Amino acid sequence: MALVMATHTPTTGTTVSMDAAMDEGRRLVVFSLGDEEYGVPITLVQEIIRHTTPRSIPGSSPDVEGVINLRGRIIPVVDLRRRFGVGGGRPAEAKIVIVSLRELTVGVVVDEVREVLTLPSGACEPAPPGTDDSSVVEAVGKLDGRLVVVLDMVRLLDAEAVAA
Repeated sequence: MALVMATHTPTTGTTVSMDAAMDEGRRLVVFSLGDEEYGVPITLVQEIIRHTTPRSIPGSSPDVEGVINLRGRIIPVVDLRRRFGVGGGRPAEAKIVIVSLRELTVGVVVDEVREVLTLPSGACEPAPPGTDDSSVVEAVGKLDGRLVVVLDMVRLLDAEAVAA
């Protein structure tokens, strides 16, 4: 007996298999840094917590704020404002998005978590050539007049970049 995963859409009353739903787009956690919106695949996001001041670690990369203790696990915390060169101060309601990659768990500081959305597959384009940090940009999504930069979290948070 095969198990079929399905999702029900209340507004239309239709039921779609999860495979078909995945073909229709990517589910992203969308957050802001300054006036810009970024997205990461929801499958990589472990949880979202309020910003707490990390304990600094001498000799760590300049964009690594330090580490936090998350239920007994020591997690490095990366300041994406600093990594991307976004000016201005951190808002009081900043969050830490805990991301799990392979054997690495990292917190990334963001200004605000805005939403979880499904970006239709036809709405994404590869990162334009010549853009700064294009190696960490997986795609750019267009949705209702908005641009959402989809980040390649594996490249962005590689072990060497967050080594503390």
